[in-house]
Amino acid sequence: MADGNSQQVDPEVGLSDAQVEQLIKDGHKNTGEESLTRSVSDILRDNTFTLFNLINVILGALVFYTGSYKNLLFLGIAIFNTAIGIIQEIRSKRQVDKMVLLAEGKINVIRNGEDLQVHSNDIVLGDIIQLGRGDQIPVDGIVVRSRGIEVDESPITGESVTISKNIGDPLTSGTYLVGGSGKMQVTTVGADTFVNHLSNEAKQGEDASSILLNTINRIIKVLTYVIIPLGIILFVAKLYGGTGINRAILGSAAAMIGMIPEGLVLLTSMTLAVSAMHLARKKTLVRDLPAIETLARVDVICLDKTGTITSGDLKFVEAIPMMKDVSVAEVEKVVAGITYGTGDANETANAIKDAVDDPELKTEKIIPFSSDRKWSGVGLSDGHDYVFGAPQFIFEHLDEQVQAVITQNARKGYRVLAVAQVDDLDPRKPLDAPKLIGLVLISDVIRPNAANTFEYFRNQDVNIKVISGDDPTTVSTIAQQAGIQDAANSVDMTTVKDEDDFGEIAANNTVFGRVTPDQKKRLIAGLQSKKHTVAMTGDGVNDLLALRQADCGIAMASGSESTKSIADFVLINSNFDAMIDVLKEGRRVINNIERVASMYLIKTMYSVALSFIFVFFATGYPFEPIQLTPITSLMVGIPSFFLALEPNFNKITNQFMKQVLIISTPAAICVVGYVMLIEIIGQLFGLQYEFTSTLCVLLTGAICWLALVMVSRPLNRLKIGMDILVLVAFLTIIIFFNNIFSLVSFFNKDIWLYAIPLIATAYPLYMFMQGVIATVLDKREKRRLRKQAGSK
Repeated sequence: MADGNSQQVDPEVGLSDAQVEQLIKDGHKNTGEESLTRSVSDILRDNTFTLFNLINVILGALVFYTGSYKNLLFLGIAIFNTAIGIIQEIRSKRQVDKMVLLAEGKINVIRNGEDLQVHSNDIVLGDIIQLGRGDQIPVDGIVVRSRGIEVDESPITGESVTISKNIGDPLTSGTYLVGGSGKMQVTTVGADTFVNHLSNEAKQGEDASSILLNTINRIIKVLTYVIIPLGIILFVAKLYGGTGINRAILGSAAAMIGMIPEGLVLLTSMTLAVSAMHLARKKTLVRDLPAIETLARVDVICLDKTGTITSGDLKFVEAIPMMKDVSVAEVEKVVAGITYGTGDANETANAIKDAVDDPELKTEKIIPFSSDRKWSGVGLSDGHDYVFGAPQFIFEHLDEQVQAVITQNARKGYRVLAVAQVDDLDPRKPLDAPKLIGLVLISDVIRPNAANTFEYFRNQDVNIKVISGDDPTTVSTIAQQAGIQDAANSVDMTTVKDEDDFGEIAANNTVFGRVTPDQKKRLIAGLQSKKHTVAMTGDGVNDLLALRQADCGIAMASGSESTKSIADFVLINSNFDAMIDVLKEGRRVINNIERVASMYLIKTMYSVALSFIFVFFATGYPFEPIQLTPITSLMVGIPSFFLALEPNFNKITNQFMKQVLIISTPAAICVVGYVMLIEIIGQLFGLQYEFTSTLCVLLTGAICWLALVMVSRPLNRLKIGMDILVLVAFLTIIIFFNNIFSLVSFFNKDIWLYAIPLIATAYPLYMFMQGVIATVLDKREKRRLRKQAGSK
């Protein structure tokens, strides 16, 4: 809904309540941001209408045709799995949605002459919105008041070039203020805003890529091309081999059911959803589920000093005159005149406002603070121009005596800023002949738990890099006090040229001071070029480029709306200590899914191999669908849900396929080997199908249980109890419910005559095959590494 010719509204008064009500009735109301979580209907649809569920339904219809209704039990397991996935995801959605409301910043509008805070979806056409540095522009509009408004339009243009905006200039949704303040009038709301046309593309960029999900999806893709053709070929082979249509259907259905790792995708997405729910309870909003996994793989975290190492509660300490015949009071007066005159509301400005009253100096020129410039300035009505900011950005060369004073105070951990008089104040030109009037000291306090947090990351082999706009000596001192390793290795980024190797600079230093936003981005790109996975924490517009560049972006809820909108995580309490929980959740997801995936793939591997082999055998497929149900549910399905959610915070090995294959391949080879041996024994001794299939179920169950014990390591009382319980349940089915599952009686001594010797050899054979597979995989890995080293 757009209306470029919206009514004239007084910027000081805004709309009245009656006007707002009428605009809402007319449909001129904005729409909220797209939800981070899927709707309940989407969750139901996406979990229910899957390819594997479709295959299960078709197989169910074919089994129903045979009249063997008990073999339909596999459908109950599939329905149960789907229901658990849906319930868990809806629970997660509700918890995450609560966090979204906490993280969402409100927009300052003027109505009835008063300031009012509203949500984005409560904005109406013609509203007057107050804007400050760091605010993201929520809808399209025009500037009606400007106090040095500067906008970064990179979400639209792709180029991070700051554009000054004057009264009457257009403002586009999705862009953000990097400097100044002012007011805008809304000209477009709803679906017609620029940001909605882009479907939030500009804010979100590419979704985090999940190595885990990508690997599992590749496995599923391969299986999709295998299951249906192989099942059809097996059915036709058995039908024309004289097995009979019912036996051919049941055998083919059992083979195809065995090939489907139905719980694997469900379990992965459910585990991520549960992790998001756990993090939400710990006041961390996850904006992109795969980012949980990405953060677990992070080996470098880049952070700013303020708000992470320190509390961000800045205090004005003192003003130091550096010019003859200038008093402390005069330095404070000029600093306060610049701060109040520009209207800046950053932490430094607020610290000065808390300490010094407004001198009410008349300003004719205003240059608000900018992260690129690192200074703010005013032109006063007496004809003098003044600037206030980082000394290294105001002066090309600092006097040795002045530098000594700055260094001395920086070593005490103070932020040292300079106030200077200039001849011509123009943000597009270098400062002309600045004359130092004085220095200002600002203090900050190290967070109480900062040292413990950094020690934890150090123990986890995660390196910390501090990237700050402050003096490197100040940052290095505070970082050392907080216990950050190698914090003495610092660099002043004003001495670094654009053509320098940022990868080497980033690798060789820990603290980076006087960094511009573009340099932050290039430092992170440099670390990524060295094969590091990098997370970035930030809270201001100066962090936006770096947050976009990082593999994982983390924003503080107290920070600007623009940083929160593009971050993968938002720390609701703005507490960096919460990062420990996020790292642990990610590691739990990856480590546990690596373990349980091998359990699902054992069944898939042996089913594919047996289906292919039995195409060429005259006998029927060795299992019926119902016979696989105890193995699928007891040895895989139920334990996997417990194992996927248990604490497991070990370091990530990035060897998903190796970990999976080392458990699943030996087990699958043993199952196929024993099934083939049983078939040969059956042929030699004329054993009936029900007898041989019972033997196959016993051996398959025994091997899958061995694999479960392997996956359960390291064992504890709970896992030992679970492993024993599923074994007891499996034996109970064989003893008391053998008829239901088409098995011969447990009390038939002949079955144990064959089963006991075979089961007794299962463990040594499994361990032997695991050793062989491990050796093969190790040799393959060494060849790959040699090849990589040779290519370099």
